[in-house]
Amino acid sequence: MHERLQRLLSEPRHLAVICGGAVSGSEAAAFCAARGVSAIVLEQNVRPYGKIEDGLPRWHDKLRAKEYERIDQNLDHPDVYFVPQTKLGSELGLEVARGWGASTVLLANGAWRDRPLPVPDVEQYVDKGLVYQNPLVYWFNHYEEPGYRGPRYELCDDAIVVGGGLASVDVVKIINLELYRSALRALGIEVSIVEMEHAGIPTTLQKRGQSAEALGVRGCTLYYRRRVRDMPLAFAKANATPEQLEKTGAVREKMVKILEDKFLVRVQACSAPIGAVVEGGRMVGVRFRRTEMQGSKLVELPGSEYEARSNLIVSSIGSVPEPIAGVPLTGELYDYASWDTGAVRGLPGVFGLGNVLTGKGNIRESRDNAEEIAQLVVRDYLGLSEAARGDAAATAIAQGMHETAREQVAPVIESAIRRAKVPVERLSRIAQAIEGRWQAAGYGGSYAGWIAQHKPSA
Repeated sequence: MHERLQRLLSEPRHLAVICGGAVSGSEAAAFCAARGVSAIVLEQNVRPYGKIEDGLPRWHDKLRAKEYERIDQNLDHPDVYFVPQTKLGSELGLEVARGWGASTVLLANGAWRDRPLPVPDVEQYVDKGLVYQNPLVYWFNHYEEPGYRGPRYELCDDAIVVGGGLASVDVVKIINLELYRSALRALGIEVSIVEMEHAGIPTTLQKRGQSAEALGVRGCTLYYRRRVRDMPLAFAKANATPEQLEKTGAVREKMVKILEDKFLVRVQACSAPIGAVVEGGRMVGVRFRRTEMQGSKLVELPGSEYEARSNLIVSSIGSVPEPIAGVPLTGELYDYASWDTGAVRGLPGVFGLGNVLTGKGNIRESRDNAEEIAQLVVRDYLGLSEAARGDAAATAIAQGMHETAREQVAPVIESAIRRAKVPVERLSRIAQAIEGRWQAAGYGGSYAGWIAQHKPSA
């Protein structure tokens, strides 16, 4: 038995199995350790950083570094047992994990599956004109790394992005920033993506004696099915008054105007996708139908159909959890007996946590703030502020995410502590299973040593 695992066998103890090691999973692990509950963290990847590394565009360099440090601190604890390259439902079945007899199983595996574009038979055109948000952002973050072997995409002018939420803002920025950097490079002018994102495209071009008109780049268009003032870019409190809702709508409109001006993105609202335009087995466009709000109801207008064509269509309409064999689903989300506690229906002791519970794949403010603060934070975090960069705002968002994770896990762990401790005999079987996974991954038992050997590129 590995010496690191001997600690588990010293006496009966409460034990939590946590699936996912990013923000929610690492906070859950730290919460457990602080209360004398041992935590086994099953991480599907080599590193535990989740969407901080693979879903957050790389211009968020300062936020990413802070988050790496915080996650590392949470997981590098004597009573936290990190198990890399072990995906629940793949390398380890849910029935096996539950069969260990741990005090509780926490699903903190995030929202990694793109919500399908609501167009008939569209899935056959994935990577044939159609690209989804998650693999595109992953490519953007990693494609310049030596030895990169992931998906590759060729961005083109006049790209179509279907979305409207915070994640789609990142997508349209990625496309336009890459297009303008390529145009400058063709003139022998090198500029970093991070610099351009911080300053904005027009300012970056002006400093180099260029203009969008001279470069001939049109950029991408973001299509959204509702009005601009309905875009989920700023959020009102629950039970907001009509005046507060009106103010939130005005803030959203202002944010979109800044997005258009700072990143030269075109926005086409009130356009619902209804079909694919296909030529030669490839998707070359989207058929839209105009919409309008009639009271609180969104109505599609018959006879208002139109086509938009492009060699690149990106769907960015949200992310949902990946299915896990044995976890019941209701629609696109796991089936919860309680949305307050995250208790999974029919699976006693199994709880959802973080994005796997909320079904939100984007990183935004994760707790209620004063309305004005929440709007400012999101705007600055996205780089849509007219003022200076919002590093403090980004930090506030991340802090909210961590605090929310702790709040969600606290009652679950306190409940687990009231149950009987896991006996040593059962702990021994669990430790043997962990050792087997460590050997399969080549993990030596030291979290700090493992991360030192597998540092992210940035």
